[in-house]
Amino acid sequence: MRMEAIDIQPKQRFFTDYQQRFDQVSDQFQYNPHESTIYRERYATIQKQSYQRDALADVLVKMNEKWEAPQVVFDRIKELRDPNSAVVIAGQQAGLMTGPLYTIHKAISVLQLAKQQEEQIGESVIPVFWIAGEDHDFDEVNHIFLKDQDRMKKHTIQHQFNQKQSVSDMEVDQEQAEKWLTKVFSEQPETAFTHDLLKQCLKELKSSGSYTDFFARLMYQLLPESGLVLFDAHDPEVRELEKPYFNAMIEHNESIAQGVYAMLQQNRQRGYETLLDSELEDAHLFYDYEGERTLLVRDEEGRYKGKNDEVVLTKEELLRVVSDQPRCMSNNVVTRPLMQDFLFPVLAFIGGPGEINYWSALKPAFESVGLEMPPVIPRLSFTMMDRKTEQILDTFKLTPQHAVERGVGEERIKWLSSHSAVPIDQLGEQVKLEIDRIHRPLRETSEQFGPDVEQLAEKNLTYIQQHIDFLTKRFHQSLESQYKKEMEQFTHVDLLLHPNGGLQERVWNILPWINQYGKDVFERLNESTYRFDTPHYMIYV
Repeated sequence: MRMEAIDIQPKQRFFTDYQQRFDQVSDQFQYNPHESTIYRERYATIQKQSYQRDALADVLVKMNEKWEAPQVVFDRIKELRDPNSAVVIAGQQAGLMTGPLYTIHKAISVLQLAKQQEEQIGESVIPVFWIAGEDHDFDEVNHIFLKDQDRMKKHTIQHQFNQKQSVSDMEVDQEQAEKWLTKVFSEQPETAFTHDLLKQCLKELKSSGSYTDFFARLMYQLLPESGLVLFDAHDPEVRELEKPYFNAMIEHNESIAQGVYAMLQQNRQRGYETLLDSELEDAHLFYDYEGERTLLVRDEEGRYKGKNDEVVLTKEELLRVVSDQPRCMSNNVVTRPLMQDFLFPVLAFIGGPGEINYWSALKPAFESVGLEMPPVIPRLSFTMMDRKTEQILDTFKLTPQHAVERGVGEERIKWLSSHSAVPIDQLGEQVKLEIDRIHRPLRETSEQFGPDVEQLAEKNLTYIQQHIDFLTKRFHQSLESQYKKEMEQFTHVDLLLHPNGGLQERVWNILPWINQYGKDVFERLNESTYRFDTPHYMIYV
């Protein structure tokens, strides 16, 4: 396995400025991610803050015992009890088979930065992965994409569920899940690893009560020696620890909402994409009402209610819920980072481009509850390349960077045209120009017979030109049939390196990679050292 740094440009304008022109957005963050001194500065800050370290460690031990985590995980949890320790943290929903590749890339990013800063600071820096088990949008995590000939095919699990039930509360339908898992494995080529992998995944599935459990167990199969500590944010015992922090969010609720709303308006005025929706009346908290997560808003009288008035609570009643039934409370994307910072001594948060976009509005929210926003570090980004694809690129003299960033559709057309004795597209355009010239007297004459005939003449020209386009398309199809092997190779490159017009890590799942190279392929990926100022890494496996 070897790596190559490539310089691909972000598609989002805000993320581009964050990485390349930080001075343009510096007022929205506490720390400049490009300055090496930020970690020592941040470490000094968290040393002044108090945390429920022992209680948190106790909860982490229990949940990780349930997942049968490796011993190294418990060793790292023990280090969290040390008041001098810190954490590097990232998070994600509990996707099937861990979801898109960027999930495992986030985990590797956490491991890398934690290791690097532990060496720099000289104190324990624990890698933590926050599983957003309270999220209820199952449609976002109930599928994976796998290559199916000339396309990426979506494989969705069949599961009847409450539309607003948290994923950690969603009991696995073992029959449907086993059927789904067996099916996706059956669509992979048989390798030396396939049988044992399926057997292991079925074992982890049967040991899982929820999809969060299945996610955690698979993560530990993929990175057993890394020391990554997994944390389910929806665990009931976590809610007990969060009581004082929910209280703070309620007491300062209006200030949080106003600050976030103002920052979003500033982003819009600057012409940035706004991926976060927030209004002045948003409470940025969920309340579990009759088994469904209900997003709360504040009305003019200061009451907290669902958007459809399905629940109405005074501030005092909501504070009583926190005291007596904290399990009913959960955070949204605005208050989750605050809760994360209350619970953990966060040395740095690692996020993707979208997360960094909405974190850009959160500085006032942190300040409202007396916290300081931690350093926000862009996660590492990878594209994995197998030997077959590398050989195809060499054959057609295509660069990996171009294939990753733009795909090879244009190169496919150029290659095909260069192998035709007749320049089909040019011939087609020349014929259309000549027909336009010959047809012009008819159109000019049609003007004498009124607008209806004139319009008919224009349609007639369009009809003839469409037939020419159809004919040139058939010429191309005939060429493609003649060069079927080469066309399949171009398609293969696009599907692997630029699937659905974007990065591999946003579409591909771990399954093809662990099936081909073994479940330790990501542990081996983590053995190298990566720089966080490198936009993207090509990984040759």
